[in-house]
Amino acid sequence: YRSRIRFLGPFLALLIPGTIGIAAYLSLRISDSTWSGAVGLIGGYLGAPLLLAVGAPFGERSLYPVAVVASMVLWLLIGMLAARRATRNPFATWAAFWRHYGWMLLGIWVGVAGALVVATVRIGSGIVDW
Repeated sequence: YRSRIRFLGPFLALLIPGTIGIAAYLSLRISDSTWSGAVGLIGGYLGAPLLLAVGAPFGERSLYPVAVVASMVLWLLIGMLAARRATRNPFATWAAFWRHYGWMLLGIWVGVAGALVVATVRIGSGIVDW
């Protein structure tokens, strides 16, 4: 059972951010409305947090695929770490894996939200002059 968690854990770690990333991509392709832009931007960052590092949506577009692949590697490493932590206990369970993974996922998403708040304040202060 431990070996299954260690083998499948990294791949299962791609499920949540991958689903959110695909939904974000589809929302940008389906519609040009305000809601699709917000869903696409926030969902894209939650699914591929390294898009922040390349400056999306204002950065070089040719670097977006690199950031998405690097984010996939990040999620695989997070899944590997969660699997390792869950299997330290001889009675390893999938619940333990998801608990460890959930805390790391939440930490990354809080960091993304913080970066979005900072970017909004910085960009907003340049646009709106109070």
